[in-house]
Amino acid sequence: MLSSINAPENTGAEQVYIKDASFPAPFHAGLEYSSPARGTWNIVHTGMLIPESHQIFVCAYGCLRGVVLTAAEMNALDRYSSISISEKQVLDGGMEQLMIDGVKDIIEKLSYRPRAILLFISCQHFFLAYDQQYVFDTVSDMFPDIRFIDCYMIPTLRKSGITPDQKMRIQMHMAWKKPEVKNKNQINLIGSNLPLYAHAELIGWLKENGITLRQIHDCKDYDDYLSMAASSFNIYYEPLVHMAAEDLKKRLDTDSCYLTFSFRKEELLEDYKRLAATLNLEEPNFTAEIEEMESAIEIAKEKIGDTEIVIDYSFTFRPLSFARMLLEHGFHVTEIYADAFAADDKEDFEYLKEHFPDLLIRPTNRPGMRFVHETADQKVLAIGQKAAYFRGTDYFVNVAESGGYFGFNGISEIMRLMTEAYNEKKDRKEIIQKKGFGCESCI
Repeated sequence: MLSSINAPENTGAEQVYIKDASFPAPFHAGLEYSSPARGTWNIVHTGMLIPESHQIFVCAYGCLRGVVLTAAEMNALDRYSSISISEKQVLDGGMEQLMIDGVKDIIEKLSYRPRAILLFISCQHFFLAYDQQYVFDTVSDMFPDIRFIDCYMIPTLRKSGITPDQKMRIQMHMAWKKPEVKNKNQINLIGSNLPLYAHAELIGWLKENGITLRQIHDCKDYDDYLSMAASSFNIYYEPLVHMAAEDLKKRLDTDSCYLTFSFRKEELLEDYKRLAATLNLEEPNFTAEIEEMESAIEIAKEKIGDTEIVIDYSFTFRPLSFARMLLEHGFHVTEIYADAFAADDKEDFEYLKEHFPDLLIRPTNRPGMRFVHETADQKVLAIGQKAAYFRGTDYFVNVAESGGYFGFNGISEIMRLMTEAYNEKKDRKEIIQKKGFGCESCI
């Protein structure tokens, strides 16, 4: 049943103290709002990571608006095309021919020859008796030198089954083929939109053991990207990548290890111990890195003092782990903006509920939040764009999706970024409207 967007239940700014919150979803699902903070990535950004690839979206005009604007903003329109669906194809069953003719026309008019085509279908294809196999077989026969990868822009699946983001993490590795011989001295970090922090101790430790860590972000061309399939092992630290790791195990027989992107020393050490055992390596000694991290935390706390800190989920996959680390070191964290929490944060949720019961949880997508755009009457340090927007503060850490700041050295860098954000104002309006943190923007 439809309800008015101005109904009382849709105009109040919801919030709950963590002592009264439920896990993993503190707020009920329903009509959703999207704030102007655009730093997180979408499927267009993720697909662009595959070098020498071209994206074709097949969708209705209205739905195409968002993806074409994303491609335009990141100065990548030369790698983007679209085929618009009209009522005619819906009614006369001509969807397959529309796509085949459209793909052929696009490829023949391109100024370059892509090595791969990411062909995105939409909700309408699922509503119709559409023959996907026929379309992909036909275009693959027409252009045998191009690898066609099926991709999906289907927001109707966001609340049931595999989400478009999860599916995209699978498809971004779909062109990899099982190698005849695997390189035992090469492993991959898979599924991340942003590269691992260059000074992360994980990279150095693997290098000391003669192992090169490969990432899609470092690939110079399509062949370089394909060569990642020869890696003997995969590492990942984003929850969205679980299914991609399982798919690579099934297709390429490549095992993987999930690191939980914790901000707590004990949990990080446990992850490293587990990874070392899996790789048959000696357990790493990160004493120096831990001492440097603790020093960086102390310095940041001394400078930031008791300034109010608010955190949002777009900054990290584990906002509760991050909040716990700060609170345990004496920082004044008052609010977390999140609509739901990952399973990894369950232990931290229970800890915070017991030891910091008045920590406030606020949603980001409830309709009432469209009225919440406060102007801070005193300095507030926000960690993440959404928290900066809702609290109206220009003192914020501009990082999305953890920025690759994994591990002890990553935490040290975050402390530096927090201190910098505390000391220097940012142009909040200018920054948060740009889509895809870390991507080129024409804005």
